[in-house]
Formats: sequence, C-alpha cells, structure tokens
Amino acid sequence: MEALEETALRNADLMVDRVYTGGRRGNASDDSLPHLIGVSNQGGFRYIGSKDHPRLIVLTSTMSDPDWPDSLDREAGIFTYYGDNKKPGHELHDTPRFGNLLLRNMFHAAHGGAEERALVPPVLVFANTGTWRDVEFLGLFVPGAEQLDASHDLVAVWKEKAGKRFQNYQAKFTALDMQVVPRQWLSALKNGDARVGYSPASWRTWVERGIYRPLKAPRTIEHRSREEQLPVDSIGIARVAAIQKYFEGDPVRFEACAAKIAELMIGDIATIDLTRPTRDGGRDAIGKFRIGRGASAVLVDFALEAKCYSPANSVGVKELSRLISRLRHRQFGILVTTSYVAAQAYQEIKEDQHPIVIISARDILEVLRASGVNTLDQLKRWLSAF
Repeated sequence: MEALEETALRNADLMVDRVYTGGRRGNASDDSLPHLIGVSNQGGFRYIGSKDHPRLIVLTSTMSDPDWPDSLDREAGIFTYYGDNKKPGHELHDTPRFGNLLLRNMFHAAHGGAEERALVPPVLVFANTGTWRDVEFLGLFVPGAEQLDASHDLVAVWKEKAGKRFQNYQAKFTALDMQVVPRQWLSALKNGDARVGYSPASWRTWVERGIYRPLKAPRTIEHRSREEQLPVDSIGIARVAAIQKYFEGDPVRFEACAAKIAELMIGDIATIDLTRPTRDGGRDAIGKFRIGRGASAVLVDFALEAKCYSPANSVGVKELSRLISRLRHRQFGILVTTSYVAAQAYQEIKEDQHPIVIISARDILEVLRASGVNTLDQLKRWLSAF
C-alpha cells in the first residue's frame, strides 16, 4: 500500500457497506484496519485502550466459519457474533485477546443505567471480503437488542470438538441507524475524548436513554435468486447432498425432518402434526402458530409441504400452486425444500402476496448451524432420528 493510500485511510470517515482496500504485499502489513482505525493487524477482537477500559472495539469476521456462523440480519439490524474461545482446553473467559472478557463486561454495562452505558465502547464491525485483506464496514453496533433481555442477548453455549466439550459466547448486537461514522469522533475516541458533538445521534440516544434505533434495510426485491437459496461453498453443498441421500427413495420420511426444521426456524410453532400419506389433502403436515403470550395468545393454522429435491431441480409453480390451493382463509403455508424455488414461482407468490414461508437449502443449513449441527458427523447423527 502506498503512503498516500495509508494517509487516505487515516483521514477517512466510515461509511456503511463500503469496502476498504488493503495492500497487496501478501503479508500482515496489507491489513487496512491499523491505518483506518489504529488497531492491531490481527484477531477477531481488536481494541483501543486497555482490556478493562476499552475506548473503541473492532470486531472482524469472515462470516463463513461453519462452526461459528457469525451473521448479519440486515432486515432486522441484528448481528450475531461468536466469541473467541473456539477450542477446548480453556475456561470461557481465558482467551489470548480477552474477547470473551470484553463481551461479558460490555453486555453487563449495557444493562445498567446511563452512567454504565457511557462506559460501553462503540463497536465497529467489519467483514472480510475474501479479496486479499480488504474489509467491508458493516456499521456501528451496541450490545443487545430491544426485544432481548439480559438472559438472551449474551449466552454461553456448549460445543464439542474432538470429543471434548467447552463453552463460548453467542452475542447479539444491534446496528445503529447511521450511514457515516465521522472521523472526528473516531479521532476523539482514540485520544480518550469521546466528544458528544461528533458522535452519531443514534449512539447518543442509546447511551443517554437506552433506546435502540436499529438500522433496518428491507429487501427491495422480495424474491430470492437461485444463488441466494442454495449453499455457497463445498461444505454446504456436501451437507445438503447428505440430507437428500439419506431420504433418497423414501421422501415421506423427509416430512418429519422438514417439520422439525420448521420448528427450529419458526420458534413460536405450538403444534405440528404429520398427515397420513394417502389422505394428506396436498399437505404433508398441519399445525398451529402462536401469536402472543399467555392467556392473550391466539393460534393461527398453517400447512407444510416438504420437497426433498436435488439442488439441480427447482420447486416450480405446479408444486406451490398445490400448497396454495389447500390453504383456507387466515391460514399460511410453509415450504421446506433441499433445493430452491424457481424464479417465476417465487416471484408469483410474492407479487400475489400469498402467505408462504420458503425454507430453502441454504436456510436449512443456517437453521442447523444455529442449533449446533456444525459438522457432517453431527448432521448424520441428527438425521438418524428420522
């Protein structure tokens, strides 16, 4: 990287979804974050200040680790991030870069009053682009979310690796509604002077009043492409192939698996029952979805259709029309497939506003990863229940 480019990085504001280009030497000096933010050139957790009193925290992620699937829900503005205790042999907070200790302290302070929240460092999140050491800025984040309490926004989860069990954190952050993080504020933070006048309004609102103003980005194109519905790497492709092969020749058995996947993805399903193959009326399962809690809750009926197809074969208009025709007034449908929904069929259900939840091959993988099914062996054990 030329000196002029390094100077440009040091003076640049941070803009959401902008890619910041690193060097091309082929070593750690290519990292743009030391010049852009002033942090070290390695690690998922990087900070300015001390571990006990950080003034600014940078989180980086490949967003592609199958065992620790960091993810950003751009529509809801929620970022799921896993801590840095990713191998057996260490206590939850005993990590070289103190990442889990930083998470614990941040989330504890976030649930306090304004004075405690003022001690929470701004969290800047970057994702590796896969091109050299270039990174994409995902936004300014704060611990927690409006709909999550202290028991659910930072959770210690158990994992198993090489026959040994250990814990790591799963953290939920909220992206604040802002487009640009000004350089003046970053410079002030680095110098230990968090000037209010330079900080984004959404940050001040959270610190002073504890109100989350998330950056939500609804999809402009509601139907997903084939590529968005199928796995993107060889690991995902192999796992979808394993699911399809397991139920090959007996698609009826896949219905129970599809019902379980729907339960894992849609947490408020109250009941789900498989229909008899000879009398299913075009539905592989029926169930009830709970809206609300306690005595005020209401139940809404739904129907589920399961299609164990090869990724080379799409779910088309004919299959979806069959499900839609079986839906009664105030019902919705769920389609679970190891493949994808063809563009015409997907576009039609969106344009006609049919209440159909599409769970495609990639969705299945994400649901299973979130449930702790992270390896091919774990997947085979999970499938053995069906």
